[in-house]
Amino acid sequence: MGETSERPGSVATGPGDETSVLERVAFVPGTAAAVGAYLLSYLVTYVTQSAAVRDRLAGLNFVAGLFGGDPVAAWQAVGWYLYNAHFVATVVPSLGGGTRAANLLASADANLGYLYLVPPLALLAAGAAVARVADARDARDGAVAALGTVPAYFLLAIAGAFVFAYGAGDAGSIHPEYVTAALLAGLVYPAVFGSVGGAVGGLLGDG
Repeated sequence: MGETSERPGSVATGPGDETSVLERVAFVPGTAAAVGAYLLSYLVTYVTQSAAVRDRLAGLNFVAGLFGGDPVAAWQAVGWYLYNAHFVATVVPSLGGGTRAANLLASADANLGYLYLVPPLALLAAGAAVARVADARDARDGAVAALGTVPAYFLLAIAGAFVFAYGAGDAGSIHPEYVTAALLAGLVYPAVFGSVGGAVGGLLGDG
C-alpha cells in the first residue's frame, strides 16, 4: 500500500498531487482583487469624506493662496485619510522647520472610526474571491492562493503614497509616511487580511 509523502514547502491537494506553495499563489486573480480592494477602499473614503475634507482644507488653501501656492485637492487629502485608515501617519511640516506625524482621520471632528474597517473588509473580500477563483478546497489552500494580493497591493500602497503627496514649497510636503505605507499598508494588510479572507473562501469551496 503506497504512501504519499509531503515535501517541505509544498501543499498536498490530494493523493499524488503535490504543488509548491509558490505555485499555489494565485498571482493573476490576486492582482485584480488587490487593485479592486485598494480602489474600493479609496472610493468609499472619497464618497463619505470628500465634502468634509473640502471644508477642512478651506483654511489651508486660503493660506496657500496668499503665498502663491497651489490649493490642496480634495482627492489628495482623501488619500491621506485612506492611509490613516491603514494606521499610516500623514507627515506634515512643522512651524519653525522639521516635520511631524499626524493622523488626520483620528483628529477629525466627526467619529470616523468605521473607516478603519474599510481596508480590512475590502481585503477580506478580495482574498475570499481569489480563493474561489483559484478553486481552493480548504482553508490552507485558500490562504496561500490569496497571497497573490500582496505584490499588487504593495506596489499600489507605495505609488499612492507618492501620488497623494502635496508639495508645500520651501516648507516641505504633506504625504503619507513612506516606509509605513510600504511595510504596514503594502505588506502586512494584504498578507494578513487577504489570507484570512482566502482561508474563508477555501472553506466555502470545500463545502
